[in-house]
Amino acid sequence: MPLRLIFMGTPDFAVPTLLELVAHGHEVVAVYTRAPKPGGRRGLQLQPTPVEQEARRLGIPVLTPKTLRTSEALEEFRSHEADAAVVVAYGMILPQAILDAPALGCFNLHGSLLPRWRGAAPINRAIMAGDAESGVMVMKMDVGLDTGDVAMAERLPISDSMTASDLHDALAPLGADLMVRAMAALGRGGLQLTRQSEDGVTYAAKIEKAEARIDWSKPAREVLRHIHGLSPFPGAWAELEIEGALVRVKMLRCELAKGAGAPGAVLDDDLAVACGDGAIRLLELQREGKARMKAADFLRGTPLKSGARFT
Repeated sequence: MPLRLIFMGTPDFAVPTLLELVAHGHEVVAVYTRAPKPGGRRGLQLQPTPVEQEARRLGIPVLTPKTLRTSEALEEFRSHEADAAVVVAYGMILPQAILDAPALGCFNLHGSLLPRWRGAAPINRAIMAGDAESGVMVMKMDVGLDTGDVAMAERLPISDSMTASDLHDALAPLGADLMVRAMAALGRGGLQLTRQSEDGVTYAAKIEKAEARIDWSKPAREVLRHIHGLSPFPGAWAELEIEGALVRVKMLRCELAKGAGAPGAVLDDDLAVACGDGAIRLLELQREGKARMKAADFLRGTPLKSGARFT
């Protein structure tokens, strides 16, 4: 049975779920998203979120409240008379009164295998920690941080070649399909919920800029996972002396390589760089103030002296 839904989401990751819900006949009566932020080349224009752009294209009313904790916000939320709310990376905590407003509850799509990586940055943290797999879960929300009962899950292996962008792009459609199946089960009264285990709980704290500097003394695979977990944003970085000045260079994609040397030392003409144990080969980089580029293009514009070293 099609449901009357409120959709709450903000970034690109949430868009496939919104589109799939509409495509499968659910009535999305309102979309909640974050308010537009300054953007564009000079930061002078307000840029609507990816979810707002899609909602307006679909003709769905869009709301961008600064808070959901006022009586006015609650009344407006209740006025939609929704069966359920679907929440995907909305970016705002839902108070208990909002969670209780839809007749069937609020359901969140989370980009990890809960209870591992509760919190803000599960995709990045899974890669940075060297996890062998990730996934998506549909959870009935409560007031805790991603502590609600789980309805459905899909798993996905993480290879060493995957960046955060790659994993994001793989999980988004997987999650959209999962949420559609969950809402179909909810509509026919057959959605089963399982309490989360308290074993294996980890928290995916927001990525801080201070974490982005590469520690070349670590083993090669840890360096690789650090680089890929932060690619493309905020981008893991190191400094390189170019024409007598230290220049920041972001590393966006790499692979394991053979070789050994002082941590950070460039080992060959194909940008193999020594780590504390082993080496990585840089495949995509971004010099400060420049566009991202393949390693060969980087080397054409930035000839390296013998003994070059990233610090």
